[in-house]
Amino acid sequence: MGLGIVWLMMGLALLYFGSCLLVDGAASTAVMFAVRPVVVGLTVVSLATSAPELLISLIAAVQGSSGISMGNILGSNVINIALVLGASAVIRPVSVNKQVVRVEIPYMIGVSALFWLLCLDNEVGQIDGMVLLTLLGVFLIYGIITAGNHKKNVSETPKKSTRQLLVYAVYVVAGLGMLAGGANLVVTQAVAMAEAIGLSQTFIGISVVALGTSLPELATSVVAAARGESDISVGNVVGSNLFNICLVMGVVGLLNPLAVEPGLHWFEFPFMVFLSLVLGGMTLKCHGVGKRGGMLFIALFFLYIGISYV
Repeated sequence: MGLGIVWLMMGLALLYFGSCLLVDGAASTAVMFAVRPVVVGLTVVSLATSAPELLISLIAAVQGSSGISMGNILGSNVINIALVLGASAVIRPVSVNKQVVRVEIPYMIGVSALFWLLCLDNEVGQIDGMVLLTLLGVFLIYGIITAGNHKKNVSETPKKSTRQLLVYAVYVVAGLGMLAGGANLVVTQAVAMAEAIGLSQTFIGISVVALGTSLPELATSVVAAARGESDISVGNVVGSNLFNICLVMGVVGLLNPLAVEPGLHWFEFPFMVFLSLVLGGMTLKCHGVGKRGGMLFIALFFLYIGISYV
């Protein structure tokens, strides 16, 4: 157990330093190419920080551990909003631009609700996977179309230096590597500790594994918020939730149809949709998430874990 805690702490350190590098590289690249930082958060950073969910859910599905696979996604999406965005807002109030409020967040809400509907037959099959991957394609095409910052004039676009681009690329690649390695260490040790004290597979997926695979989002968003990169922080959360559902469950459904436990429809699915609606309403009314909103989300996170455990 003592050695496991050491590996766990090493994993957390890798996640922190990896997130610092990733935010630096992503934000600096966005500035150089006059790309809206929120688009970087919604796409590149979100895809990178969703990699642990994809790997773990796919492996769990192949091994027949459907509880861990589905619980990982539901738990990660709840944690992304309740804990990741909540903690970011407590550190520094998070502002959300109008386009994210009008388009990206409603799209996330719609995808979350549709995912629940697709799972009502207690299975994520190949057709479901194709539907989810199609929704991801629509989202990515929209991101590409809106990637440019049209408010800037060409003369205002920073000059691009090949050397600088290489440095930022190294930051991003190194950050991704550290995030992947750190997430692997954290999840492996956390699952081993959880199983040692007799927790159920579904609860491990919803809590321990979901928290472990959400650590990249948590570290990245908190660092981004602390540095005033709120667009990357919000974009990372919204984009990660979309990638978790559309990419992870889309690939799992297409390659290895997954059974869904009927009991998840009573609390876990509706709570995920409920949190998405709360985020949508809060950003629509307040144009962001303040410290009180952040504390509310964190309280909802503990409520979620407590009810799921029971």
